[in-house]
Amino acid sequence: RRGRPVIRLQHIVKRFVQALPDNAYGNADAHKSPGTSYFTALDDISFDVFESECVLVAGANGSGKSMLMSIIAGLNNPTEGSVLTRGRCGLVFQDADTQILGETPAEDVMFGLKNLKLKNDEARTRCKNALEKTGLLKRASFPARFLSGGEKRRLAVAGILAMDCPIVIFDEPYANLDYSGVVQVNELIRMLKKDGRTVLILTHELEKCCALADRFIVLCAGKKVFDGTPDEGLKLDLKQWN
Repeated sequence: RRGRPVIRLQHIVKRFVQALPDNAYGNADAHKSPGTSYFTALDDISFDVFESECVLVAGANGSGKSMLMSIIAGLNNPTEGSVLTRGRCGLVFQDADTQILGETPAEDVMFGLKNLKLKNDEARTRCKNALEKTGLLKRASFPARFLSGGEKRRLAVAGILAMDCPIVIFDEPYANLDYSGVVQVNELIRMLKKDGRTVLILTHELEKCCALADRFIVLCAGKKVFDGTPDEGLKLDLKQWN
């Protein structure tokens, strides 16, 4: 049974202007000024994501997954359409190093909490609880840059938990991870589901997380081409859209 919608996308379009080269009109029209063309990254995307749902958004590289994530999280504005989210979105980026702002896991989690203007005692309690829940409490003072790939993603999730974000988005969470790192990421996703948080997983590595998802959406060249259950999705010939 579905809860209430926590993400609502309605007719999302994202276009980028591309300048045409000087010779785009041919030699006869070389005196004309360069024109413009448009690249459509997302084309009329509409769907709801429901409370406590785990949604797998699949698609080849360049299908529009990362752009969709940035629009849902408010990092990018659509060219057309509307986005509604209930609560903050926590992001776990493909390159985990780009999210590390503190010298240690404890400093990194506290960095995000400072923006919430909490009292010091509450901030420290949240930090400790988040590190403990993600299995990083014993690493609280360890140099953050020397954490493993799986640990860095756990640190990103610790920051999200400390800030109490109800929506968590993973962008290609298995990139450059060994087997141990993949296991750690999947443990995080199970923990978030158990907590009742809404989770979006954007990936093309379906075999690593399909069993965790309640729902399966496929993007191809910026279009939504499938929205159904993981079991239905696994029966598709995804190569037809690659």
